[in-house]
Amino acid sequence: MPDSKNNYYPRELSWLSFNQRVLQEAADKTNPIIERIRFLGIYSNNMDEFYRVRVADVKRKIFIHMNEGETEQAEQTKELMEEIQEKVLGMTEDFDRVHLDIVKGLARYNIFLLGEEDLNDYHTEWLTNYFKNKILRHIAPVLLNKKVKLVSRLNDSATYLYVSIHKNDKAIAYSVIEVPSQNMSRFVVIPPEKSRKKKYIILLDDIIRLNLESIFKGFIEFDHLEAYSFKMTRDSEYSINDEIDESYVDKMSDSMKQRLIAEPVRVVHDARMPTEMLKDLKKRLKISSYDSLIPSGAYRNFKDFIGFPNIGRDYLENKKLPALTSKDFSEYDTVFDAITAKDILLYYPYHRFLHVTEFLRQAAFDPSVKHIRLNIYRVASKSRVISSLIDAVDNGKKVTVVVELRARFDEENNIEWAKTLTDAGVKVAFGMPSLKIHSKLCVVTREEKGELVNYAHFGTGNFNEKTAKIYTDFSLFTRNQELANEARAVFTFIEQPYRRQKFQHLQVSPLNARTKIQLLVRQEIQNANEGLKSGIILKINNLDDKLLIDDLYKASQAGVRIKAIIRGMCSLVPGVKGVSENISIISVVDRFLEHPRVLVFENAGDPKVFISSADWMTRNMDFRIEVGCPIYDTDLKAKVIDILNMQLRDTLKARVINEKQTNPYVARGNRKKLRSQIETYKYLKAIEKGDNA
Repeated sequence: MPDSKNNYYPRELSWLSFNQRVLQEAADKTNPIIERIRFLGIYSNNMDEFYRVRVADVKRKIFIHMNEGETEQAEQTKELMEEIQEKVLGMTEDFDRVHLDIVKGLARYNIFLLGEEDLNDYHTEWLTNYFKNKILRHIAPVLLNKKVKLVSRLNDSATYLYVSIHKNDKAIAYSVIEVPSQNMSRFVVIPPEKSRKKKYIILLDDIIRLNLESIFKGFIEFDHLEAYSFKMTRDSEYSINDEIDESYVDKMSDSMKQRLIAEPVRVVHDARMPTEMLKDLKKRLKISSYDSLIPSGAYRNFKDFIGFPNIGRDYLENKKLPALTSKDFSEYDTVFDAITAKDILLYYPYHRFLHVTEFLRQAAFDPSVKHIRLNIYRVASKSRVISSLIDAVDNGKKVTVVVELRARFDEENNIEWAKTLTDAGVKVAFGMPSLKIHSKLCVVTREEKGELVNYAHFGTGNFNEKTAKIYTDFSLFTRNQELANEARAVFTFIEQPYRRQKFQHLQVSPLNARTKIQLLVRQEIQNANEGLKSGIILKINNLDDKLLIDDLYKASQAGVRIKAIIRGMCSLVPGVKGVSENISIISVVDRFLEHPRVLVFENAGDPKVFISSADWMTRNMDFRIEVGCPIYDTDLKAKVIDILNMQLRDTLKARVINEKQTNPYVARGNRKKLRSQIETYKYLKAIEKGDNA
């Protein structure tokens, strides 16, 4: 058995390695420059979540170990925290360098990101008027005194300016101003003065700094003002109270309020902030020795840069790839006729998500449809999925929706959706408080020739029109009654967990998924020992479950060749002699977020293929309801394997996950350049045109 200390890479450090891969995309000069700056926004948004979830968890563990007198565990966790902080500081320096390089690059295309020091008289006059007419109405300074509890006043999705008010060369007071990016774009395009060739963008932060005096003048006497940006990140954890007389929705609402006043785990600030000012900020935020205080560039909350506008030529951002229409659907009058003819597999965002919404739209008014069951984890803010479910109720159909109220950072949205659906007459279920429901299921029950027939959707991603445009995910539509009836049984399990359910085909966490996966891995070991074809291809977002990792180590030692494509965290250490030398892992980061979970087992030459909602993490195996579904159609199995092999051959956007997770690009050698996401689009486009029929 592998040595537990040396053969599991810390998941927090592995996550940071993933975000380094995102930063590599921002640094990659082969990417269009607007896409590069947007990758900085993605990196920043990722880092926010990392601190809210991962760092907050490490911090809690330190205090728990200390309070329990577990000195050794406390010291080990402190060491991990120090490694995290050291790595983050290095990445922050890289971020600032990449940001500066991109700003210089934008100038070469006559796009200028202006700071206060770059403004001429025309800019200043225009921005002063813009501030008075557009921005000032959203500004509400908080003057700090002993009564103001700054931690509870701050929103960790916002950027703030910390303002020192000086009189007689001394700071007499401090104030905080929220940059109102929730109310307006953070990027303001300044109309050209003369030449229309040059284009200028300035951030709200700088416009506010430019007009600081007009905010405070007449209210406070001062000689001069200074303002520096900062951003705070809170612990995202919350507890659910045990009051019996409260509904689950009310409990979740109360729990969300806890998050709003949770302690900070990170404060990122302008590195130029004076020492005394920083000292005052730290005191007011009650930052402990285990919180991260990170100096950085002048601008905080870079996540807004995900929406950085392209005010230049079209080639400064990625060329659009028009989503494909599935001929398997379009050749039939109804979605039910199409699915009856054959199982259909879609792959977003290459395929149109319209096929999912059309499936539900037709189900909502089809006279033969009797019942629609669906589970919600994340949906779009303007959701056609929700609209169709409500339309179905209006048409007299039964509709059951399982809403997961604990979808991280979507809790408030889902509480509101639950209320909306309930008010519309939908039967809303919340499942079990002890198990988060993460499956991506829909079952439509129709009456056909006097019998009830189930149509099922199994997915790796959410029923979300917005993310379906930027996340890669599989959807399987099937009328196979063995699969569809088991999907129906998952809903029964959620609503009535005391009733025993048996799943012969599906991998259902926490009932049988771990066991079924382990049996599949062990079968590959047996095949290798018997000289039969063996091998595993694994594509998931995260791998940190040590029991499953140990199974992969055993398979490697038996000679099973394992190829993995892992986007995010990976605790498995590949390439260790005698342990994992038959395991190779890559990670692909490109224009679309790789999100599917796919398992392929060679099975002595007759591959078994599964798509799933579950990553290989302990939480997904043991503490969530997840569903993995086999692909039985031979053509569809081949399609999935072809797509995975394209990624395994990627020579442009694939990185090697090595022993130290340093993210080297896959060596191309004499192979041709291959960008798997573009090749996948071409491959699927050819199929839909019938070019490779």
